[in-house]
Amino acid sequence: MFSKLYNPALRAEKKEMLTKDGTTTLYTAEFDEYYHSIKDGALQESLNKHIIPAYNLCKKEKLTILDICFGLGYNTLSAIYYYKQHSPDTKLHIISPEIDKELVRSLKNFKYPKEFNEFKPIIEAISDNFYYEDERVKIEVLIDDARESIKEIKEKIDIVYQDAFSPRKNPALWSVEYFNDIKKIASEDIIITTYSIATPARLSMYETGFKVHILPKDKVRSGTIASLKKLDLEEVDMELKKQRNPEAKAYRDRDILEV
Repeated sequence: MFSKLYNPALRAEKKEMLTKDGTTTLYTAEFDEYYHSIKDGALQESLNKHIIPAYNLCKKEKLTILDICFGLGYNTLSAIYYYKQHSPDTKLHIISPEIDKELVRSLKNFKYPKEFNEFKPIIEAISDNFYYEDERVKIEVLIDDARESIKEIKEKIDIVYQDAFSPRKNPALWSVEYFNDIKKIASEDIIITTYSIATPARLSMYETGFKVHILPKDKVRSGTIASLKKLDLEEVDMELKKQRNPEAKAYRDRDILEV
């Protein structure tokens, strides 16, 4: 449906880049973006924009996490790393769509930070089989367009790491219809974390029924937390945003397809 947004001919064109915290990410020519913030650092971005905020806001014995999209696997591996340290009895089921099959295949040779050294068997299993499971962790990487994969998910999702390429480059993963698909599989206390503070992306969440909150700066730049319930965080007044910026619009599939 959104195939025109992707360019498989450029998909293999990637290059490594060292980020601020000393960890490595990739640049992709297909989207002309890095997989992580060079300024924040790949590992620090994963921990401080996704894993730690969600951990603090959603505590359960069993968590089902939707990691959008798998990419280099930093969010998934950071979650395993952090929960093992701070809540080792929590069982994690991580579901992660990813369109770039060859990228996942290559991850057994990627330069991960030392924090992930103990996860080499997990990385190898995912690279080979797109799947890993032990007594505490289950990971499923769904090789397909995320818009299609999400529709097949049957589990109720507790946490979403909304870490797709930017709204400007990949609007199909930031539209009202996309977030409506997320809402259909959301638990009542779902937490969505994202690096994006773009008004159109926030409007897409808001117009789907999510409350939009500000993720305070802590070691990384600010981000957004969305939920179906009011959180003990500063909430963004989206109605005021619309009044002050009437030209700002939520992303809609019909508009994306017409471009």
